[in-house]
Amino acid sequence: MSQQDDRDTGRRSESLGSSFEAHSGDVGTAFEQRNASPEDPDHPVKHRRWLWIGLVVLVLVAIFIVYRLTSASSNAATSSGRGQQGPAAITTGQSTTGNMNVYVDALGTVTPEATVTLYSQITGRVMAVHYREGQIVTKGEALVDIDPRPYQADLTQAEGTLQRDQAVLAEARIDLARYQAAFARNAIAKQQLDDQEQAVQQDEGTVKADQGTVAYDQVQLAYCHIVAPISGRVGLRLVDPGNTVFSGSSSTLVVITQLQPITVVFNVSEDDLPQVQAQLKGNRRLEVDAFDRSDDKQLATGTLTSLDNEVDTTTGTVKFRAEFANKDLSLFPNQFVNARLLVRTLQNVTLVPNAAVQLNGTSAFVYIVNPNNTVGVQAITTQTSDEQSTAVQGVDSGVMLATSGFDRLENGAKVQVHQPSAQHKGSSGQGSSAAGGASPGNTAP
Repeated sequence: MSQQDDRDTGRRSESLGSSFEAHSGDVGTAFEQRNASPEDPDHPVKHRRWLWIGLVVLVLVAIFIVYRLTSASSNAATSSGRGQQGPAAITTGQSTTGNMNVYVDALGTVTPEATVTLYSQITGRVMAVHYREGQIVTKGEALVDIDPRPYQADLTQAEGTLQRDQAVLAEARIDLARYQAAFARNAIAKQQLDDQEQAVQQDEGTVKADQGTVAYDQVQLAYCHIVAPISGRVGLRLVDPGNTVFSGSSSTLVVITQLQPITVVFNVSEDDLPQVQAQLKGNRRLEVDAFDRSDDKQLATGTLTSLDNEVDTTTGTVKFRAEFANKDLSLFPNQFVNARLLVRTLQNVTLVPNAAVQLNGTSAFVYIVNPNNTVGVQAITTQTSDEQSTAVQGVDSGVMLATSGFDRLENGAKVQVHQPSAQHKGSSGQGSSAAGGASPGNTAP
């Protein structure tokens, strides 16, 4: 409260006290005169009662007037404090020069390079299941055994038939050699030699058919011993020993998913496609980081391997595929992740704190703190940003910028710089992205 307000309040209090004394004297005189009247014998009690009532009313009126005057003075003082009197208190940050990566962020899904579902190709009883649920298996490792005895018997029979027919063929070839020698001495007719040649060819056909039967039975026998066609993780067990499986049935025996390496498929807007294609020229490999669903923890780092051959017209995006070694198995099939594609790196650009960037519609600006403790508005062009800084054009390096107190700032306004405490620095750094986003209400003066 100012000295002038104190003097005004004092005068009002003195006037109120004089008025209260005058009214009290008048009331006392009036009651004394009425007390002197001899007409009413009960007039002393009645007059004393009215005297107290009047005093109470006057006290209440006085309290009300003092309260109103005090409230008016306080409001006036508060209003004057909220005005532009005195410099605005702000915190500052400094623009620097550095490098900043340009990323394209997208939602992605972890997709295995290979997923194999195994079915039974023969009919038989399951003898053994060698894998455990969720086990990591290698290529060629035994998974399921089916009773091989019927197929072993078929193979033995086929091999016996082949052996017999091979002996018949050998005999026919020996006879053919004799007929050829006899025909050379004109001992036999040409017709007899020709018949023997055709008999040899018939026996050769029979042997070849027997060889096919043996090969088929060998394959059938191999189906009794099911092994992993790829390396990966097996799922839950779907069949138990003792069950009978059937050829051509849709009952799954085991599912294997390849985990190392693994890929992530993510959708990139068609607006970002030109800059990505420009970087892919010359067989350059772009780095891709995979973050968890909350976008807080980095799970793995890989490289971009391919992109789709068309734009999805329903979403306006293009599918990208990145490959990850996944040595620690941090990526799981069908897992939702946040993919961050590194397109390029801006070299030696001006970096400002996110909290310093303000928006006026679609335009960005900052408040520059001058050496005479005034601020000036400077329009900027933002290029990209991260959790702490924004790469901009229009501001030089080493410039002090306001990072708070924007509600009292305007071009040329006086300011007073306050350095935040260590505790507040940590909290302000965590919220710099939100502050740097600048609410739509902030406008350039």
